[in-house]
Amino acid sequence: MTVYNIVELGDDVLREKARAVPKITPNIIKLLDNMARTMYMAKGVGLAAPQVGISKRVIVVDTGDGLHELINPEIVRSEGQEIDNEACLSIPGLMGEVARATLVEVKSLDRNGKECRLRAKGFFARALQHEIDHLDGVLFIDRAKNISKIKKKED
Repeated sequence: MTVYNIVELGDDVLREKARAVPKITPNIIKLLDNMARTMYMAKGVGLAAPQVGISKRVIVVDTGDGLHELINPEIVRSEGQEIDNEACLSIPGLMGEVARATLVEVKSLDRNGKECRLRAKGFFARALQHEIDHLDGVLFIDRAKNISKIKKKED
């Protein structure tokens, strides 16, 4: 498996609307595997294909309950709202307060091309919304209030 380089703010692909995946191919399966490996190596909780320079509607998320792979994800329902801090692997060193839905229902395809529906709340819902935003060229800094630098932990 490959670990991809994560593109950072300023790369045009982060501002593009990613293309839908018309068919699940071996290359899409390889993309999912490599994105998961890249996310884990970077100690992230989510990663969207544009963050590795690939303009496809593919995300991976793991907020602690196992890996979720979503192809062509679409939020079909959302409820509530809460504000919390977010950061991003593509914007190192910054964080900001972002309002997100507290509960979302997402429709997508899995790696076998089967349609799935996923209900998420709390941090998992936030991570899904953050990654789906990436597929539309929206970054957390576009939605954030009170953007600040992340303080480095003292060694």
